[in-house]
Amino acid sequence: MRLVSIITALLVSVGLYFLVFERERLMQFASETPLADDAPQSPVESAATSEVAETMPDNDIVRVVAIASQARTIESAVVLRGRTEAARQVTVAAETSGQVISEPLRKGAYVNTGDRLCQLDPGTRQASLAEARARLTEAQGRVPEAQAALAEANARVREAEINVNAARKLSEDGFASETRLVSAEAVAEAATAGIQRANSSLASAQAGIQAAEAAVAVAEREIERLTITAPFAGLLETDTAELGALMQRGTPCATIIQLDPIKLVGFVPEANVNKVEVGATAQARINNGATVNGRVTFLSRSADDTTRTFRVEIEVPNPDLSVRDGQTVEIIVAADGRTAHLIPQSALTLNDDGLLGVRTFADDKATLFMPVTMIRDTAEGAWVADLPDQVNIITVGQEFVVDGVVVEPTFKEASG
Repeated sequence: MRLVSIITALLVSVGLYFLVFERERLMQFASETPLADDAPQSPVESAATSEVAETMPDNDIVRVVAIASQARTIESAVVLRGRTEAARQVTVAAETSGQVISEPLRKGAYVNTGDRLCQLDPGTRQASLAEARARLTEAQGRVPEAQAALAEANARVREAEINVNAARKLSEDGFASETRLVSAEAVAEAATAGIQRANSSLASAQAGIQAAEAAVAVAEREIERLTITAPFAGLLETDTAELGALMQRGTPCATIIQLDPIKLVGFVPEANVNKVEVGATAQARINNGATVNGRVTFLSRSADDTTRTFRVEIEVPNPDLSVRDGQTVEIIVAADGRTAHLIPQSALTLNDDGLLGVRTFADDKATLFMPVTMIRDTAEGAWVADLPDQVNIITVGQEFVVDGVVVEPTFKEASG
């Protein structure tokens, strides 16, 4: 009787040990024990088993977030880097010599067309002009005298011709000698020579007038050159010549720049030169953050020998002169429109070959990688091309699938 009690106590101790210290192994052993194939299940157990089977997820399906994207036609663009340039810039120089007698204008001042920049001392130029005008008057006075002499010579010629004709008739009828006829002809020849001298004198007087007029014009032009004026409206980039400075021919008086309108100059690669046309709209962002709009006014037909790029000029209104000469700009020139999709930047991914693209799926929910071409990156998203007009694009979870994987998509509204 005592032996039975000891055996029972040992069995209870072993059972408690397994229940307390080896509980996990015991439960695992119990769960791995198969039920008999012929063990009947109650209706409640069968229903519970079916419900569990229906609610268990399929481990081969990946849940993702996607958008149904529709292609749209957008304006394409060519992006250039460039700089601003003044529409016009010129250094105004002296055309004659003289001392500056005008107060200087300081750089930054605005001048209009024709405003005086530098005034030079006339010196003896006024006297030279007066002398030239006096010679012109004198030359003009010689013309009437020459014209009168010519008229007198013509009259003498006519009189001599009459005398010759009369002497010839009398000589033919025997009423006058040959000597008289010869004398009349000699007088006629002298009268003809007098006409030639009178014509020469008149031509000389007219030439004297022309020479005097030229001298007057030179003297007047020399006086005009004493006043150096602005050829166009703009800003002074330098001070004008200082009062008292001696200027020689070619000495700079001032530099003027015109900033309204202003030019944007960029250089387009030869691969994109056919996308740019004269008259195309353009937008530029200056390095200070300002944005300006204009049109292409010039596209070079000759490439730069070093960079193989073509010069592009864009004219932009600048009435407030806020855009300066020489600022760095990023230019976007509008080109012909093309079809593209607007997608989130996060939807872009790379395949094993390093190609940029997106993960898509069709009606069978099987994924497929499609390469894309980036057109433009904006704040709303990325515009990409080379996709079908309608396509389902995975935006979340694309990094966890490969081609052929079946997905369970949750659709999100595409960007507007």
